[in-house]
Amino acid sequence: MSSQSLSLHHAKITPHRSSSRGHADHGWLNTYHSFSFASWYDPRFNNFGSLRVLNEDRVKANSGFPTHPHRDFEIFSYILDGELTHRDSMLKKGAEGGQSDRFYRMKRGDVQFTTGGTGIAHSEFNEHNKLTTHFLQIWAIPWKRGLKPRYHTKHFAEEDKRNGFVPILSPLKGGVEATAEEEKAAEPLIEGTIPIHADFVMAAGIIQPGKAFEWSVGKEVTEKRERKVYVHVPMTKGGRAKVRLDGREEMILEEGDGAFVDAVRMGDKLKVESVGEAEAEVVVLDTA
Repeated sequence: MSSQSLSLHHAKITPHRSSSRGHADHGWLNTYHSFSFASWYDPRFNNFGSLRVLNEDRVKANSGFPTHPHRDFEIFSYILDGELTHRDSMLKKGAEGGQSDRFYRMKRGDVQFTTGGTGIAHSEFNEHNKLTTHFLQIWAIPWKRGLKPRYHTKHFAEEDKRNGFVPILSPLKGGVEATAEEEKAAEPLIEGTIPIHADFVMAAGIIQPGKAFEWSVGKEVTEKRERKVYVHVPMTKGGRAKVRLDGREEMILEEGDGAFVDAVRMGDKLKVESVGEAEAEVVVLDTA
């Protein structure tokens, strides 16, 4: 262990290797589960704070998830490659009009967010004729049940992610006690992000080999000072990307791996260094 570069002596960092994830290949869908999901259950991986689901999915061309309901979860899709069409159940194919929060053909860099609340139904389909879609689907537990359903869609630029971790989600202004007006305004605590009904921040970065990014825990906007951070390295470079956390030689993550960073506090700095042959895309999920 390189104590010289260690900055989080008090943190407990536990790897979650790709090989310990749940896995199912349905032909049209090849999916990996970092947390218990569908028919795969592992009591070690049920949730981490309000983070409940992290699936890394590949969906073949002309296939996908037909109309299905969601309720009382915050659900977001982070597109890594290909395209994925989100369509609200009330919109008929061919009669959607232009792109909107209810209908959006997502590509790399796009994030589609759904507040399930009292109940919502949508489909997610790869309508491309040839290309496979690769994306992360993530669920968080909201701070209260019975919220009004809502969609948000936003693009986050590649070049920004190469300069440092880019915040993607942050808590809704007003918090648990947000008024109807604050819910309608849907303003996040971090400008330019998507608002989430949870004490939760998501960010992503693309780190060149030999470079390091630093994540500031809580980003000074979360409610609870005692935090947990989950780090995930998507499988984007054929196994050539690797990262090291907090300068710890034993804490090297390969593609598909994740890590539970526990016992950290708001304002702590988590160093993520790219130590592989290829640039590493890294997703950070900061929760209470």
